[in-house]
Amino acid sequence: MIAFIRGIIDEITEESVVIDTGSMGYNIRISGKTAGELPGIGEEVRLYTYTSVREDAIWLYGFLTRDELAVYKQLITVGGIGPKGGLAILSVMSADDLRFAVLSGDAKAIAKAPGVGIKTAGRVILDLKDKISMRDTAIGREEAAYAEGMEQDGNSARSEAVEALTALGYSPADALKAIRKVEIPEDADAELILKLALKNMF
Repeated sequence: MIAFIRGIIDEITEESVVIDTGSMGYNIRISGKTAGELPGIGEEVRLYTYTSVREDAIWLYGFLTRDELAVYKQLITVGGIGPKGGLAILSVMSADDLRFAVLSGDAKAIAKAPGVGIKTAGRVILDLKDKISMRDTAIGREEAAYAEGMEQDGNSARSEAVEALTALGYSPADALKAIRKVEIPEDADAELILKLALKNMF
């Protein structure tokens, strides 16, 4: 119904924010995490919104990024997780933290959310594990963009170094981070990049 709302922050609580759009003030429910990341009162903000329509009420739920909104929409498809439950989970973990918890089967991390027990957390993992992949995470997107950039540049040395690090047992995320931190000469080959990266990791 409403894709996003942009306006001036009039009031903030741990559970909601009022945004003044000039002619109207929208009361939007937010997670505790979002409340802590908002700019101050009087500052402009854009929140991507989900509209919950019930027989007795209509509520707007707001998120600072489209990614967080997308994860929220996935969460509320899980049985036992309503709009409030989804917000509770995103109050204790970021969108990527939730994805990692689902991918690793970490029900205890999800169950840290108020009102969410181990059984419900397990249901979240069961229902979402086929809908979420490593590619959906920020690290996964960064790796894909990095690989695409290497292909466009015609330079495969860095990609080979990342592959070598993963072959040594490092995670793709750690390998990518190590390579990105290294100052690499233009004519460096994969072996040199690997050596520089390994020095950076110890």
